[in-house]
Amino acid sequence: MSMGINLLANLAKKAVSILGDDFDIEIVEKHHNQKIDAPSGTALMLADAICEEVENPMTYEYDRHSKREKRTKNEIGLHAIRGGTIVGEHDIIFAGRDEIITLSHSARSKEIFAVGAVNAAVFMADNKAPGLYTMKEMIE
Repeated sequence: MSMGINLLANLAKKAVSILGDDFDIEIVEKHHNQKIDAPSGTALMLADAICEEVENPMTYEYDRHSKREKRTKNEIGLHAIRGGTIVGEHDIIFAGRDEIITLSHSARSKEIFAVGAVNAAVFMADNKAPGLYTMKEMIE
């Protein structure tokens, strides 16, 4: 429900539409040491948003430690870090020839999710027709 994460997904899609397949994409996410799932649902949501913009299907690479081969062009690397009380941090790295672009979001408290939920309720209360809505409609 974070407005910032939804904006990050939108910016990542825009970056992919401009950069094309000339950049490798990696997603690094960090959360507290009590989080069980890895990668996070948010990291997967970001990867899925990126995949909506690419021409060739992408695969998700979760673990490279046992692979002894070069990175392929059609993969998105997903990396999970767990420690301390990190609420949530997500970096999308676009690594190209001689340049790197990083899009980042850092949640400092869980309050941002409540604010996003309230904003969504206000958005829906504004005479929306029956249907299925997502946070995307709020930022577009």
